[in-house]
Amino acid sequence: MKTKAFTLIELMLVVIIIGILSAMVIPRLTGRSEEARKSAAKADIESNLALALDMYEMDSGSYPSSLDALRTKSTEAGNWKGPYIKKKPADPWGRNYVYKTPGSHNTDSYDLYSLGKDGQEGGGDDVVNWE
Repeated sequence: MKTKAFTLIELMLVVIIIGILSAMVIPRLTGRSEEARKSAAKADIESNLALALDMYEMDSGSYPSSLDALRTKSTEAGNWKGPYIKKKPADPWGRNYVYKTPGSHNTDSYDLYSLGKDGQEGGGDDVVNWE
């Protein structure tokens, strides 16, 4: 009775082929995680948080003094109909977004940005709402 099985040579060839394929694919994917983080921060800034800030402004007549006012009612919000967001917003690097009102860079009357990977203002990796 003859059984079918893989030989050691066949298994080694499969392992070598998988190693060659992964050596070609992995270098192409290494920079993608940072791009994904920047894209997620941009989506938060331009869509999610911008919508919450605009809804707050429509209800109360002005933008909040801090992002915390989107979650809990403050004394400044006369006609607050929130919460406008469920949890405190953090950028993909785990830090709080920077919010300033009135904005100095933006005509939307607020500046909203992430400090990026390095966690410091400037340096070219910040994700901002005014560009």
